[in-house]
Amino acid sequence: TVFHRVIDGFVVQGGGYTADMAGIDTYAPIMNESGNGLTNSPRTIAMARFDDPHSATSQWYFNLAENDSLDPNRRNWGYTVFGQVVEGWETVEAIAGRPTGYSQTLDATDVPVEPIILQTVELISP
Repeated sequence: TVFHRVIDGFVVQGGGYTADMAGIDTYAPIMNESGNGLTNSPRTIAMARFDDPHSATSQWYFNLAENDSLDPNRRNWGYTVFGQVVEGWETVEAIAGRPTGYSQTLDATDVPVEPIILQTVELISP
């Protein structure tokens, strides 16, 4: 998968597309668990979704800042935080600094000019 949305000072998002910006196959959406007590703080990872609060499938994002507008409140469900980066944060920061531009395929202006490909992930248990 690639990082398809990079907004320095906000989020770095991936999990939805191949390097040529074709959508990836996904499983059924999951239930929103944004009330789990975790917040969209710097270095956390959360599920991306559409307007429907229970529409998260394969996309996720790293929070680059204190994004409390993405946390649940009395009017909004929020976005489910499910982890934290404990090693390699400098890599996420380097991705955040990459040039972005307009993608006609995604109709978005925050798409990296050159594909940034996620090759491996390692889960470190507490």
